[in-house]
This record gives sequence, C-alpha cells and structure tokens, in this order.
Amino acid sequence: MAKRPPFDPYAILAALDRQRIAYVVIGSFARIVRGAEELPDGLDIVPSLQERNLGRFEEALVDLEALATDGGPVDFARPDAVICATSPAGEVKIVPRPEGTRGYDDLRRAATREPLGRGLRPAVASTGDLARMLAALGRDEDRPKLQALRQVAELERSLSIELTL
Repeated sequence: MAKRPPFDPYAILAALDRQRIAYVVIGSFARIVRGAEELPDGLDIVPSLQERNLGRFEEALVDLEALATDGGPVDFARPDAVICATSPAGEVKIVPRPEGTRGYDDLRRAATREPLGRGLRPAVASTGDLARMLAALGRDEDRPKLQALRQVAELERSLSIELTL
C-alpha cells in the first residue's frame, strides 16, 4: 500500500486562495472546523463550476504539484465527475455535487467563512449541510459522525438562543 503524504490543509487552502477560487469545504475537515472529533486525511472541496473558476482550480493543483490517483495529470474534462488528487500537501477531492445537495450554489448559501489562522478564511459548509450530506450517503459507518454532527448542531442552537437573550 502506498504511503499517504502528510496532510497540510494550510498549504492546500493557501494555493486555492492565491488563485481566487470560489469553493466550499466539506467532508471530515469541515466537520472538524464545526466541532466534530475526527482525523482528516485530506480536503474535500465543492467548487463553483463556472469555467473560469475551474481553470483557476487547475492552476492551483499545478501549483500544489497534484496528480490524479493514477499518477497522471488531473483532468477537468468532465466537470461533473468527482476528482481525486494527491499532492505533497495531501489529498484533495473535488466533489462537484455532493450527495443530498445541488452543489456549490446550494452549499454556499449557509456556508460561513471560518478563520483558521495564517490569514486563511475558507468557506465551510454549515453543520446542517454537512449532516444532510452524510445522511444522504446512507452508510452505516457514517452513523457515529452523523450523531456527532447532530450534537454540534444542538450546541450551535443553544448558543444562538443564549446570544439572543
């Protein structure tokens, strides 16, 4: 089994920001930002599918020295297909339309910019949208993650009630 590269989300997010890419972070990294306890092994991204944005995304992947999982260049020929790439900064998965969503525009409405340090403030999918995506997959192994997200959502609701009092 091939050894995975170390995961450096800052390097990946910085490369996306340098190219001014419109995207929303989803997956395990987004769930961690929202408060869940997981170990991410890469970054899952939902990009805007506008042609200029996808062109800038390709440039960011070149900057990251990312290759497709087969070792060749990353191919954006089918913008509706999930693309998996590996770079020295870790794995990047481009997911145009995650299960349970209509894609970037759907997720963007509730996403928030989260300060992660080093000047990075990526758009991260909302807790509700992250739960919706996990539930739509319908996998047994995701049930603990879904339960954790529901607990995070409950904490968020209780905090918002306290802030309005």
